[in-house]
Amino acid sequence: MRDYFEQNIVCPHCGHHTRLVVDASEGDQDYYEDCQACCNAIHVCIERDELSDEVRVRVDADDEQYF
Repeated sequence: MRDYFEQNIVCPHCGHHTRLVVDASEGDQDYYEDCQACCNAIHVCIERDELSDEVRVRVDADDEQYF
């Protein structure tokens, strides 16, 4: 399994394409990165599945409001 790799992502706020360095050696992760173009927070979720030898990277704006 690759522990370190780069993933292309799209900012959910402004659509700017950027590269994200993923460190999957720590298992599942949930953190925020600032967009280099618009400076808004991007919610990054990394899920590591050792059985299928896969790493999934998901990004969202994390600003949905529930009423």
